[in-house]
Formats: sequence, C-alpha cells, structure tokens
Amino acid sequence: MDYFIGFLVLLGALIFVHEFGHFIVAKAVGVKVLKFSLGFPPAMIKRKWGETEYILSWVPLGGYVKLLGEDPDSENEVQPEEAHRAYPNKPILSRMAIIVAGPLFNYVFAVLMLITAYLVGLPVLTSQIGQVLDKGPAMQAGLKTGDQIVAINGEKIWRWDDMRRMIEQNPDKEVAVTVERDGKQIQIQVTPSKSDQKDPFGEPVGRIGVAPSGKSVRLGAADSVVEGCRFAVQLTELVVVTLVKLVKGEISAAALSGPITIAQASGESFKAGPVSFIFLLSYISINLAIINLLPIPILDGGHLLFLAIEAVIRRPVTGKVREMAVQAGLLLIVFLMVLVFYNDIHRIITKGWTLQP
Repeated sequence: MDYFIGFLVLLGALIFVHEFGHFIVAKAVGVKVLKFSLGFPPAMIKRKWGETEYILSWVPLGGYVKLLGEDPDSENEVQPEEAHRAYPNKPILSRMAIIVAGPLFNYVFAVLMLITAYLVGLPVLTSQIGQVLDKGPAMQAGLKTGDQIVAINGEKIWRWDDMRRMIEQNPDKEVAVTVERDGKQIQIQVTPSKSDQKDPFGEPVGRIGVAPSGKSVRLGAADSVVEGCRFAVQLTELVVVTLVKLVKGEISAAALSGPITIAQASGESFKAGPVSFIFLLSYISINLAIINLLPIPILDGGHLLFLAIEAVIRRPVTGKVREMAVQAGLLLIVFLMVLVFYNDIHRIITKGWTLQP
C-alpha cells in the first residue's frame, strides 16, 4: 500500500503541476482551454465547469491540456466568433509561453519543495569529523576526530555533503584539506583511495576513511531559500550530465529506469517520511522539466521546435512534415518506454526487489 500510495501521490502531483502550468498560462494569454486531463483514457470522472472539461483518467502516466485550435490541421473546430481565442491565432511568444509553462512549473515546484524541506527544520550536517578509520588515508595523513574541514583545494566548505562530493571526485589524487583544530587552521595533504563503490555514472569514487560527527545546523528562512536553490542546481547538473553522458555513450542505456523503479523509490521514500519523499519528488520533477524540453516531437521541446521553425519560415509546420515528425517522436518515446520497462523487470529478476545498484 505504501508503494501504491507513494507512486500515485508522486505522479499525481507532478502531472497536475505540469498541466496546471500549461492551463494557467493559456488562460492568462486568452486561449480557450477545452480539456484538462490528469491521466490518459479511458476516463474515470468527467466534469465540465465553465468552458473547460476536467477529466480524471485511469492511466496515471501523464496528462494533457487541450486548447482551442491546437491542432493546425483541425481548423473546423474553431468558430469565427472564437477565432481570437484559438491557440494558432496567438502570437508566437504567447504560444511559446504556454508550452514552456509546463516544464517551468515543474522546476519551480521542485525548488519550492526543497526550500520547504529546509524551512520545516531539515538539519544540514556539518563537515566536522567524528571518527577516523584505522589505517585509512585520513589517519595516515594526520586528520583527527573533532577536526572541522573548512576547505578542500582552496574551496571553502562547511557541509558534510560538499566535503564528501569533493573527496569522491578525486580518487587516487592528492587533495589539500584545510581543517580548523584548536582555533587554528592547518592544511593537510590527503590522497583519497579508490573505493569499490561507484557513483551514479559508474565511475569509481574516492574515500579517505572518515565519518561525520553528527553535528548539524538548522537553517533560517533566508538560508533555507539559498540551500533549496543550491540543491536544485545540483540536481539539475546531475540530470544534464547524465543526459550528456547517455548521448555520448559513456553511460549504458541499461542504466535507464522507468515507472516500476519510480514506484519502488516513491514507496521507499514515502515510508521513510515526508522529507525523504520531498527530495524524491523534487528530483523527479526536475527530471521531468528537463526531459520535456528536449526537441523531440510530442514533447514540449518538440512543440517549441515547431514554433521556432514557424518564426523563421513565417508559417506553421503542418501536413506531412509535421505528421512524420510526430510519428518519429512517438516511435522514439515508445521505444524508450519499452526499454525502461525491460530494464526495470530485468533488474527485479536478477537482483530482486531492491534499489541497490
């Protein structure tokens, strides 16, 4: 039940925020919204309020907002008296704003959720060393329990996560660790050993053999905003780097995950508590925002591409060209869905119901 509830809450929230972005901006620029649907057909509930039909459908893997005259090949649905409210008759910048609004709302939603997590009291672990493991690089270099790491290679830090990330990025490379000890700052050269553990991209990570003291700080309102935005940027970099590495072939397509993995992760984070669930929600929301902006027909990025071409050639992309592009985009999406479902099922068969790599 935790997995089921977590999955529905996560998908429901992300889809609603995304489609609400399209919906509210379309309304703001004067476009008539015919349908607002959460999920894909068959419909479970239909209600019409005002000029818009609101639909809750059985397949919770997406949603859509149908705009008046949205399909350039279906002009017969636009009555003359409503022509000024049709999507194709609005300026290109207005149409682009409608398209961008979905991914933008997902991104803003993620940032707000992260800020909220810190506002409600999520502590941030400091970079104070609590334990130095025997015979590890840290002990051999002279690091001690109680040392406060304040910089690595000259870059100031105070969070444990920042220290860990910088150490992980430098396996078998000497780094200059500046610590505060007895009111003085001293610099110690440490060479992180290469761990058997891999990072999300399959690369080995560095370890120096230290554990945190557990000392943490709670952030005020202003610092919570800064921390939430900073963490959102980190997640954005992770998603972008992952996409770039996939395109370059540096990451295997077997690493891609789909709805089954999302359901597992949402269930585990739902059981772990609201803060854990918020972080997963934010990460998936940023993923959704960035992926939706890829220039693939049927995605928001594909619609933006069509609009950009229209701005150059001074007429909409219609007919066979658009139809073939949409079909190619649909085939690509179907292929990716089959691939991620296969990866999810193969992982469960070979490794069991676990999220461990």
